[in-house]
Amino acid sequence: MDMVMKLGATNAVVIFTKSSYCISHSIETLICSLGANPTIYELDTHPNGKQMEKALIELGCQPSVPAIFIGKELVGGANEIMSLNVRGKLKQLLIRAKCHLGIKIT
Repeated sequence: MDMVMKLGATNAVVIFTKSSYCISHSIETLICSLGANPTIYELDTHPNGKQMEKALIELGCQPSVPAIFIGKELVGGANEIMSLNVRGKLKQLLIRAKCHLGIKIT
C-alpha cells in the first residue's frame, strides 16, 4: 500500500489503469482534455502491477482500476471522476493540483 501511496504523490495527477480497460482510456482522455499531465501506471504491463492492484483494493478501490490520485489524494475511480466532472468540480480540482498539459506513461 505504501508503494501506491508514494507513486500517487509523485505527480499532480496519477492514474492507475490497465491497458485493456476502455473506461480507463475514457477517464485518461477526459483528464487530459482538461489540461492535466497525468502519470499513468498500466498495471497489466508494470513489473509490480499485481502488487499495486492488491494495494488499490486494500485502499478501497472497487474495481481496482482506474484509480485516480489528484493533488496527492486518492479521489477514487471512474464513477467519482465522472461525478466530479458532471458537477463542474473536476477542472477546479485539477487547477488546484497545478496540473500541466501533456502525458507521461510508465
